[in-house]
Amino acid sequence: MHIETLGYIAAFLTTAAFFPQTIKTIKSRDTASISLAMYVMFTTGIAFWLGYAFLIESMPMIIANIITFVLSATILVLKLSEKKSTTRQ
Repeated sequence: MHIETLGYIAAFLTTAAFFPQTIKTIKSRDTASISLAMYVMFTTGIAFWLGYAFLIESMPMIIANIITFVLSATILVLKLSEKKSTTRQ
């Protein structure tokens, strides 16, 4: 197996794992059980992984981290929106 193939398989699996949670969160708008601190740290970490991927020019990592960043940032924005609406009430 070529090393890039292994990277693409790993990238696909770890990125695809975020789709169910993101879809569920968008549909339900329920982020009460999601840790804000975890998603802030995770999304920031993904941003750093993306920067690293660009520096080493790893296409599987670039693609996976762009998609994962968008998915995790979506959940983070929904969580922050919920927190603001709860504070206002």
